[in-house]
Amino acid sequence: MRTVTDPSTEPSRVDLNADLGEEVTDDAGLLEVVTSANVACGFHAGNAEVMRAVCAGAVRRDVVVGAQVSYADREGFGRVARDVPADLLRDQVAEQVGVLTGIALAEGGGVAYLKPHGALYHRVAVDEEQATAVLDGSGDLPVLGMPGSLLLELARRRGREVRLEGFPDRGYTDEGRLVPRGQPGALVTDPDEVAARAVHLARSVDSVCVHGDSPGAVAAARAVRRALEAAGTTVTSCWSSTA
Repeated sequence: MRTVTDPSTEPSRVDLNADLGEEVTDDAGLLEVVTSANVACGFHAGNAEVMRAVCAGAVRRDVVVGAQVSYADREGFGRVARDVPADLLRDQVAEQVGVLTGIALAEGGGVAYLKPHGALYHRVAVDEEQATAVLDGSGDLPVLGMPGSLLLELARRRGREVRLEGFPDRGYTDEGRLVPRGQPGALVTDPDEVAARAVHLARSVDSVCVHGDSPGAVAAARAVRRALEAAGTTVTSCWSSTA
């Protein structure tokens, strides 16, 4: 993992990721811009056909695929907090990773990393039991998450690779967490502002994320990439391709 010692110095390279396969955005458009794709595995959105299309497109464009695992919550888009027993969550994560892996391999690629989605993402940042279940169900995949996440600390202890990410299209609290959706300042929608925030965040993370379900996601991703490159940053995946 890249270590940043001087936050005033621009990084030479950073990953640009987005959530794909959620059936609410322009996956093809995002694949032209991003370097890593967090693919929904069917529990909060997506299905086998959608996963197949995204994986095939990712292979054609040399975009690295990650498994975006979630609570079983299609009605709430994976953003509703759930109290799922650890053994069940472990099995659900294993199922999601397994399905996506099979599809990705069939399309000539593979799954390079793991990223929880929505409520699960926030829960495993602070809940050891849930974080352990996610790790137990995901083999030895590297893990993407926010700085300070308990999930990343537990993954490091197991010898798994981790990468840090930031969200230029989301507001942050003083504690470094994301402002809950529905509260003022939670979403940043102006592409120019998102781009400027991405350049700032890229000083301290390995990957910046543009939410695929946000309005104007493709325009925001393009603005982010332009701004990063204009700042002298090489936009490239932070993962080893499994293709």
